[in-house]
Amino acid sequence: MFTEPKIAPSILSADFMNMARDVAEIEEGGAAFVHVDVMDGHFVPNLTLGVPFVAGLKKVTKLPLDVHLMISNPLEQLPWYLKHAPEIVTVHAEALNEDAGEFDAAIDLIHEAGCKAAIAMKPDYDVERIKPYIEKLDMVLPMSVFPGFSGQKYVEGTEAKVARIVEMSREAGVAPLIEVDGGLKANDPTRAVCAAGCDVLVAGSGVFGQADRAAAIAGMKAVAADAQTNGFIAPWA
Repeated sequence: MFTEPKIAPSILSADFMNMARDVAEIEEGGAAFVHVDVMDGHFVPNLTLGVPFVAGLKKVTKLPLDVHLMISNPLEQLPWYLKHAPEIVTVHAEALNEDAGEFDAAIDLIHEAGCKAAIAMKPDYDVERIKPYIEKLDMVLPMSVFPGFSGQKYVEGTEAKVARIVEMSREAGVAPLIEVDGGLKANDPTRAVCAAGCDVLVAGSGVFGQADRAAAIAGMKAVAADAQTNGFIAPWA
């Protein structure tokens, strides 16, 4: 759609015993956001970060927080996180009851707190189902792995979902950020999703698993920018 590529390193892959140090490294290295994976052990088969961690991060970084709630009861827990004013709060479509109006309720709750609202979806979720809400969203996150653990392989076809979100957004006259999460580094999947219209790249091991985090961020930005300019045909297409 395209905006300058933005990298959101996922602290799920950082050193939890040296978190302030690692966050400072990505801040100095050119990251746009700190991606915070919140997992409740129910919605996904893993248990990770919570409200106290988000509150602590606000004290150690100037980077905006990109809080990704992979939880089964987002409407109950959203106020806990919104109190700490993260820049972006993402809830999962699969955890919301569309018929009960929970999509609108979650988006409105986030906006009323002064935060930006995003909807995420697993790789097997039908992207067409978010079309009625596209005008209200600040960001859309089609996941390129099944959430729960870092270091997974990119799910082929995510780039087609990105392209469809771009199309839906243009039809509605809006331009939400499009974020992709999973299996990304300076590689072909990054080229594919960025050529399709992705703005924000989440990378866990692709940044924190590298000795030089700044170089990893710069490398991803370069691959993304090249894909935006020159396009890309995915080798699996």
